Amino acid sequence: MADPSSYRPAAGQIPDSPGVYKFRDEHGRVIYVGKAKSLRQRLSSYFQDLAGLHPRTRTMVTTAASVEWTVVGTEVEALQLEYSWIKEFDPRFNVKYRDDKSYPYLAVTLGEEFPRVQVMRGAKKKGVRYFGPYGHAWAIRETVDLLLRVFPVRTCSAGVFKRSAQIGRPCLLGYIGKCAAPCVGRVTPEEHRELAEEFCDFMAGRTGAYIRRLEKGMQDAAEEMEYEKAARLRDDIAALKRALEKNAVVLADATDADLIAVAEDELEAAVQIFHVRGGRVRGQRGWVTDKVEEVGTPGLVEHALQQLYGEERGDAVPKEVLVPALPEPVEPVAEWLAGRRGSRVDLRVPQRGDKKDLMATVQRNAQQALALHKTRRASDLTTRSRALEEIAEALGLESAPLRIECFDISHLQGQDVVASMVVFEDGLARKSEYRRFQIKSFAGQDDVRSMHEVVSRRFRRYLAERRKTGEWAVEEAAEDGNRDDDGRPKRFAYPPQLVVVDGGQPQVAAARRALDELGVADVAVCGLAKRLEEVWLPDEDDPVVLPRTSEGLYLLQRVRDEAHRFAIAYQRGKRTRTMKASPLDAVAGLGETRKQALLKHFGSVKKLRTATVEQLCEVPGVGRRTAESVAAALAASAPPAPAVNTATGEILDGTEG
Repeated sequence: MADPSSYRPAAGQIPDSPGVYKFRDEHGRVIYVGKAKSLRQRLSSYFQDLAGLHPRTRTMVTTAASVEWTVVGTEVEALQLEYSWIKEFDPRFNVKYRDDKSYPYLAVTLGEEFPRVQVMRGAKKKGVRYFGPYGHAWAIRETVDLLLRVFPVRTCSAGVFKRSAQIGRPCLLGYIGKCAAPCVGRVTPEEHRELAEEFCDFMAGRTGAYIRRLEKGMQDAAEEMEYEKAARLRDDIAALKRALEKNAVVLADATDADLIAVAEDELEAAVQIFHVRGGRVRGQRGWVTDKVEEVGTPGLVEHALQQLYGEERGDAVPKEVLVPALPEPVEPVAEWLAGRRGSRVDLRVPQRGDKKDLMATVQRNAQQALALHKTRRASDLTTRSRALEEIAEALGLESAPLRIECFDISHLQGQDVVASMVVFEDGLARKSEYRRFQIKSFAGQDDVRSMHEVVSRRFRRYLAERRKTGEWAVEEAAEDGNRDDDGRPKRFAYPPQLVVVDGGQPQVAAARRALDELGVADVAVCGLAKRLEEVWLPDEDDPVVLPRTSEGLYLLQRVRDEAHRFAIAYQRGKRTRTMKASPLDAVAGLGETRKQALLKHFGSVKKLRTATVEQLCEVPGVGRRTAESVAAALAASAPPAPAVNTATGEILDGTEG
């Protein structure tokens, strides 16, 4: 680990101007590239106290052995140079989009004498017009098959084209009218290029004018009684409309735009892009990236724009780019995009209407892509085994924790406090073992007391069930005793090897204290704090920081996030049921704010029923008239008093006999 002060440049040496900088390691390899409006301010921020740096930044500066910079004239030039250096050096600490280059494009080779329409993958080439990307290659071939009737552009390979020219006969497509057969001279190179350019115009979204021109030609041919020509044009129009039907209209104003959405967690982010041309979705693509540097949504958007448009020029950059958050600052990025396009590009966040709705769809696709990536990663047995081994090594466990239980607390401003327990066995969720708890003691917003209670309750039940079955009996008897009469495992029969709590030192200490009070010593405890993804152990002043690429950290994060999701779902459902069943709903003019104020002031509906009108008036916002209405509604909804046998004094249960 290098000491950043050993290579820190003097403050006077760093210019106070825009530029791009590179950190190199001891072997001279570039490990990070960044840009700055002021190199002096930006570089100085890396050489502050290490304790004040983000863990990812701290790792980068301690790995580096030197730093150098290049001064540029403007922030736009800095953006361009940063992109070039990232492409050239592939620094390990920069955001990397894992694009497998497998997206198929519909390509037209306008750089050739006789342009060819084909499916292309991989890096883009000069002199080729691209459309897409598409989800599947067959979708491109279906579209091309429909359009070749109207635009009979060459689709054959160079070998087939050369052979047809040698023998003087076209291929099958030339005989059936789906190729103009330039190989045998049926059309001139100029006429064939015009066909290719019309094909490109149609694919670029300029469809309306071309179809109207064909419709007028069909009408003129019919009026001149050229019925065969009119029928051919009619069929051409039908083929074009069928091709258009494959892409539904999503923006009614025939907009050309790219929509970019980002779904992220602490370690990874998924980016999805929808390409809309002429109001129709013409292509879709996406990436998954490791967040190897400290970056938020604006930074991820900026990196996505660089990745998407770094090699593009002209019409490939649309007039409008819609994003979930604007880069900071936005002006250099907008100017850079305008330079790539050759005219102004509207870079903005949609606020309303169809564009906002479509952005929500793109966002859902990004979330699903991230979830799918996590699912594929979690389903790998080798990866799960490595994750459990890393956790055992980091926490000092004797063996891998095959059963992990995670606890989380959820409440709404101290009300409806609940807890969740989720179970992962062998790195996979066991949803049948999930449990929910309603916190019985009034812990309010005290997550520490709530955590102590829920861990105590869980393991108190475990110990009770072990005593029932005879904990110290033979193994077979204990195994049989761990099951109910129907053969299912009891609710808390099996102990975990590791308890994970959502929180830091205080929550971990509370969970450990609960286990110690019950005499449970063979269960390890740790906590995962959200802010910096640090792992906390009992009685330790410093956290365990797992590497960002650690599969163990990824598994702990999944466990924590699942516990949080399960707790939130329970708390929301409980709150909804409470509000629906509240007798205060019958009070006219009493809104949610004053309902919550009344319940918070008295603690429960039961205590609220016993309050007088004067006591109700003490609640802020409740006047006398409202208090009288509340008292009347509570009295009307009060449960009937139980019947009492006057002779014996017994309470009757309402049944006969």
